[in-house]
Amino acid sequence: MNRLVIAALSAASAGALLILPSPPAEAAAGSVVVFSTEFQRLDTFRNPEGCNKLPIAAHVLTNQTSSEVVVHGDPFCLTPGLTVNPGYGSHVAAGSGSFSVG
Repeated sequence: MNRLVIAALSAASAGALLILPSPPAEAAAGSVVVFSTEFQRLDTFRNPEGCNKLPIAAHVLTNQTSSEVVVHGDPFCLTPGLTVNPGYGSHVAAGSGSFSVG
């Protein structure tokens, strides 16, 4: 019986941590530009904020904003990622998922 109570309390604690609001992300001044293929126009995210899904064929991301951008391996910005500083770029694997503004 004690194990059941402990398990229930642990699950409730974990659930409470998941619903705590995170601080709001502020928009970054500038653009994040994503190159996918030679046959597609560049995708430009102007003054991005929060979590942004990358195009499925994304190949190169350039950070032309005033903030750090983090490239995540999932579409919901939940996993740790690669930080791209302002004025720099990075190759991204096709289907990388998303990027967020730091």
